[in-house]
Formats: sequence, structure tokens, C-alpha cells
Amino acid sequence: MGMLEIRPGCECCDVDLAPDSPDARICTYECSFCATCATEMNNVCKNCGGDLVTRPIRPSARLDEHPASDVRVFNPHNCPVHNPALAEADS
Repeated sequence: MGMLEIRPGCECCDVDLAPDSPDARICTYECSFCATCATEMNNVCKNCGGDLVTRPIRPSARLDEHPASDVRVFNPHNCPVHNPALAEADS
């Protein structure tokens, strides 16, 4: 069974996203963003165009067996916070 990749940071602003963070947002391709950046993107993933939704929280008792990812993905070029032209295009 494939496990959801729980990435450790926002792809847009690189803020830490703990495995139990209620502020983590995720798309169907597991792109991960903080709630602030997701809001700036109108809850649409700038990588794939999919919906950004609240990331499920894996129970802490299961993290030993199925740990969160330690691979950070940082794509500021796709982010309206770092690229104002993208924010204007969405307006």
C-alpha cells in the first residue's frame, strides 16, 4: 500500500510543516503548501492546477512505522508570494 508523502515544508515559502500541522495543504500530486500560500493561490496548485485541500494528519503512533518525508521541495518560481506576476495573472 502506498503511503501519502507528508512533505516537511511549503513549496512556496519553505516554512516548516510538521506532520501534524493543521496549516498544511496538499494537492492530488502531493504538492505541499502552507495555508497562507494556498490562500494566495486561491487554493489551486500552481504546479498541476489541482485543488489544494487540508492535508490529512497521520496519527503520531503510526509515524514510527510510516514516517513523514524528509525531502523538501521548494519551487518559489511558481509562487505568487515570490513572483508577483503570477498573483496578478490570477486576478
